[in-house]
Amino acid sequence: MGDDARLPRSTVLIVDDEEGVRESVRAVLEDTCEVLQAANGQQALDVLGSHEVDLVMLDQRMPGESGIDILPRLKAVDSSIVVVLATAVRDVRMAVEAMRRGAYDYLTKPFDLEEILLVVRRALEKRALEREVVSLRSALAEGPPTTAGSFEGMVGRDPEMVRIYRLIGQIAEAPATVLITGESGTGKELIARAVHHQSGRRAAPFVAINVAAIPDTLLESELFGHEKGAFTGAHARRLGRFELAHGGTVFLDEIGSMRLELQTKLLRVLQEREIERLGGGRPVPVDVRVLAATNINLRQAIRDRTFREDLFYRLNVVPIHVPPLRERRVDIPPLVRHFVQKIARESHRDVRGVSPGALDVLTRYDWPGNVRELENVIHRAVVLASGPVIQLQDVPLDVAMPDSSRVAEEAGATSLRDACDQFERQYVLRVLERVHWNVSRAARLLGVHRNTVLAKLSVWGVRRPGSERDESAAL
Repeated sequence: MGDDARLPRSTVLIVDDEEGVRESVRAVLEDTCEVLQAANGQQALDVLGSHEVDLVMLDQRMPGESGIDILPRLKAVDSSIVVVLATAVRDVRMAVEAMRRGAYDYLTKPFDLEEILLVVRRALEKRALEREVVSLRSALAEGPPTTAGSFEGMVGRDPEMVRIYRLIGQIAEAPATVLITGESGTGKELIARAVHHQSGRRAAPFVAINVAAIPDTLLESELFGHEKGAFTGAHARRLGRFELAHGGTVFLDEIGSMRLELQTKLLRVLQEREIERLGGGRPVPVDVRVLAATNINLRQAIRDRTFREDLFYRLNVVPIHVPPLRERRVDIPPLVRHFVQKIARESHRDVRGVSPGALDVLTRYDWPGNVRELENVIHRAVVLASGPVIQLQDVPLDVAMPDSSRVAEEAGATSLRDACDQFERQYVLRVLERVHWNVSRAARLLGVHRNTVLAKLSVWGVRRPGSERDESAAL
């Protein structure tokens, strides 16, 4: 199924009185999801009472209660469950009513394979995001942000970050747009989510879209939706992100990459609080708060005539600049500890900390990829660590080597042999990682026998990532 098959391993309940329809949808989803079935609303309620379900595909026309009537009862069992309504008739009023009663989206029969996969993937992403919201709120309930704590999932005690935490609290309830600037990987989306979660819109959707990740030809439809027949392949009406976020927040990441034509339409949305679907003939009112982010200098983009000045001022009502990690090194140690605990738990690895030498190297590194790069490095170190503490030799060479004299000192490398052994270990592990731990292929690239690689891994006490779980599963 290509990229569309990359769905989370979640549980989907198909509710339809036609067995053939249920089996068809099951065949589409069973490779990537756990699929349950029910022939009517009461059976669906019974399933929800005994299983944890992430998404319900609910048929509108069934004997007894209709899908739209049973929908509130499903939501009453689990308010966070995501419901997609299926209908054989394109009825705009019914679709609006379904959204009002808590449906996430709707599909029109006969189903299109790609459309099912797209809607299910988006719905499951929404479910995952809502779970994250619960987790963040729980963390927030532990206490207000302090110079030693965290805030809405953001870890840091640098004075500038604490100032941002306080600013979020001050502006969250205001309707003003917010423009978040900063280098890639600094956590701009986390800040946008924090603004939403602190606001009165927290119970409504937070809809994020990376403008740079969507082709220009599809972005307008993605943002504002389209009518049936608006373009080739538009087989049915689809609501855009702005309509899906009604009552909540839209986060536009990488706003600087939006083409000028769409900037004009976005400006109209901000001014008039209404959108127009592609191929549509009438405006649709929307109640959303817009948050935007960029890693480029928009003032320079204005001078280069690639960004509208009037749109900039509409977005830049409340500016928040996130400093790069190299400018807040005091945050690196708590971030390292946070990521070690999180990744060790998720990877089922008994790794509990970082040695002073490794932490010193991590703190001195400039982190051009910021927090995202730090998390990736810690992920690799946790997976490959040979003991409960991450040592200096577990830190990638491109992070450790910029300060080679300190690396040698902290590693206790008093001789050339020690330094060479350390380099050899890092190099072999780097090659293995690149070939996805195919030992035979790595041996060919290294120019040694496969047994040599296996012997070195044994001496170093390094095991293939995931091998512990493989063995436990076999017991």
